[in-house]
Amino acid sequence: MARNTLSRQLHDVGLAAWFGGTLANAVALNAAAAEAGSDSRTGAVANAGWDRWTPVNALAIGAHLVGSVGQLGANKTRIAQQQGVAGMSTAKTALTVAALAVTGYSRVLGQRVSAAGAVPSKSGTKPTKRTRSDAAAAQAQLDKLQWVIPALTGALVAISSYAGEQQRPEEVMRGTVLKNNTATDSTVAAGAATTPTTVS
Repeated sequence: MARNTLSRQLHDVGLAAWFGGTLANAVALNAAAAEAGSDSRTGAVANAGWDRWTPVNALAIGAHLVGSVGQLGANKTRIAQQQGVAGMSTAKTALTVAALAVTGYSRVLGQRVSAAGAVPSKSGTKPTKRTRSDAAAAQAQLDKLQWVIPALTGALVAISSYAGEQQRPEEVMRGTVLKNNTATDSTVAAGAATTPTTVS
């Protein structure tokens, strides 16, 4: 079996940066911005931090997606022949799409806040009474979504670990045998259902 080291590295490193970076910013940057000295400075610091992270995050996501496509291609036989792999792959794809959607929407909200300039803020995602209504509405959504992204990408990390366990030789053999037995049982059952019954 050929090695797929590069695609696995892109998949894993990209996902690690996507998960870890968004979690760190949610835990540290948004809260630390409140220590900037004034409400206006808080907004400016948070905006600057997220604006710096965005291109790095985009690169990480791109690397992860390229690696994911490579891993799908490398494991297409297992997806077809090993029981449980297709279901895992479907769940992983659904999580990836959800994480991409939330990340993209969060960036739109972040740009809305950033475009407002040094908006008065209690923290990176907490508006004050003086915050413009459009920026305040965006911050209110970001306050929740900042945790949704690491939750989704963390789930991707977990399911990727499960996928790795499925690649153990004994798991491949067991899953392939189960898939073949299921297919055989289905064929036998279908044949029995279509065989005419004779009464003597």
